[in-house]
Amino acid sequence: MSGQPIYHICANHVWRAFEEGGDLVAEPPPQGEGFLHFSTADQLAESAAIHFVGQEDVILLTVDLGRLSSDLKWEPSRGGALFPHLYGPLPHDAVMRAELLSLGSDGNPVIPPLLNEADLDEADR
Repeated sequence: MSGQPIYHICANHVWRAFEEGGDLVAEPPPQGEGFLHFSTADQLAESAAIHFVGQEDVILLTVDLGRLSSDLKWEPSRGGALFPHLYGPLPHDAVMRAELLSLGSDGNPVIPPLLNEADLDEADR
């Protein structure tokens, strides 16, 4: 499951704090689940529609899978699909791109064009 980026959506204020040197980590139980939710490209639109419908001021992070530690686990979720969950902090150098998401007329976040393998090769140069 490597070679492609994975994606995380967060509130803009969380992203700004992360950019200023803070950590991006999940809230531990009982408030949170103890991991950061990620999606693959194929899972992203559905995840955004389920968890972020009607929410403005959210950021889509494109994350380099190869820069994540063994704290990343692929776990079954909706319909048995494996979703990436990060049980540790997100490293700053793993974030390849951050984009503010707009809302479509249906209230769902509009997913912009995603990076492909050629983009990744270019980013590594």
